[in-house]
Amino acid sequence: MKPWALILCAAAILGGCASQPVAPQAPERQLFHDQLFQPPSAPVDTSRVFALSPAMRAYVHNEIGNTGPGKDVRRQLFDALYRRDKLQLEYDSAITRDAAQTFEARAGNCLSLAIMTAALARELNLPVQFQQIQVDEVWSRAGNLYFASNHVNLALGRPRGDRNPYTAYSLDNANSLTVDFIPVPEKARQEATPLTEATIIAMFLNNRAAELLSAGQVDDAYWAARKAAEVDPLFLNAYNTLGVIYQHHGNPEAAEATLRYAHAQAPDNTIFLANLAQTLEGQNKTQEAGVLRARLAVLEPYPPFHFFLQGQEAMKQGDYARARKMFEKELERVPDYHEFHFWLAVANYQLGNLRAADNHMALAMKNSTTRGAHDLYSAKLDKIRAYEAQLRAK
Repeated sequence: MKPWALILCAAAILGGCASQPVAPQAPERQLFHDQLFQPPSAPVDTSRVFALSPAMRAYVHNEIGNTGPGKDVRRQLFDALYRRDKLQLEYDSAITRDAAQTFEARAGNCLSLAIMTAALARELNLPVQFQQIQVDEVWSRAGNLYFASNHVNLALGRPRGDRNPYTAYSLDNANSLTVDFIPVPEKARQEATPLTEATIIAMFLNNRAAELLSAGQVDDAYWAARKAAEVDPLFLNAYNTLGVIYQHHGNPEAAEATLRYAHAQAPDNTIFLANLAQTLEGQNKTQEAGVLRARLAVLEPYPPFHFFLQGQEAMKQGDYARARKMFEKELERVPDYHEFHFWLAVANYQLGNLRAADNHMALAMKNSTTRGAHDLYSAKLDKIRAYEAQLRAK
């Protein structure tokens, strides 16, 4: 089964754009097909995204809000986020959480952590500006779904005089304090693109739609992606997600129409191109699909996971030396992706190179982005080391 690409927001998906459209147009509502899906299992409630829980409000007023004269409340919040003896936050990409869920779990991906930080900042009457950071997408996968994640952070301004956190304000970028949960090159910070709250909510809903689809909850995924497109009609990634949902639901004509819209707005977006080409191939529209594939080959000769998939095929054939070579080529492109290290460890183990297997399994564990993956790699590493110890004892 061929992979489908979705764009997430570790932050959000703007995957593979070589060029951007000048003025995208909001689509007509005929791209929505509510009649094809069961009602959502729970209402899609956007008011909960930034809502504070009682525990959050108590934390703000008891731990941060009571600053002395001359102290910067932004710095107090910043320290609470970063210091291990304070909130003790962890990065966890398993699920996109709203502000209250992130605070309770003390964990989240970059978008979740940014949303939680914004909610806390607003309770402190601090202006907040979300920003899209222009860095290369980070790819991950779950079954035949492939996810491209871009990055969002936020800047904190000085306290406002008014007490309404949603009124308009002007953020002094020269004196703002940037909150980020992963290292970002200085040039990328300087070239950050401001994002509206509507786009952030659309990103949140789009992430949830992709996660629900990955979990097999196709109906709920539809309603989340639909709401994302409603909240911000110009957020193109929501239409890409809708197209993939239609395809998984068995509605290829709806998938084609939605992906055509996204592709028309961003003709060189390789994710939109690949998904539309695959949809056309599924309907035996091979001539047009071939044109799109040719364009893809120019824009992206070696797509993400290209060598990895070749390595996995070699593993199935028992050609562990070739598998190792392919996994190493993929790691040259993405040195920190945990799954590449994991499979390189497996290939080395099969070849009897236990030291390299140990090293790459340790790197897989170090670079894992979910607690579940960390625990899995830790258990595998223990088995490798136990086997090494047995060999030394002989």
